[in-house]
Amino acid sequence: MKTKDLRQRCWRKSSYSGAENGDCLEVADTVTGRLPVRDSKLPERVMRVNKEAWTAFTSAIKTGAV
Repeated sequence: MKTKDLRQRCWRKSSYSGAENGDCLEVADTVTGRLPVRDSKLPERVMRVNKEAWTAFTSAIKTGAV
């Protein structure tokens, strides 16, 4: 999927980002295959991550292992 096609996707940010709409990491988890992740400050730069790696990463954060 091309980056320009990803602009139409529904991006979400962590609920821990706060109400001030500050800069954060966003994910478009409605995409099949590798998961698109971006920095809200630079939305045109998208990194695609293996879903299993993303799940392991977010689980490690939640448990405090990172």
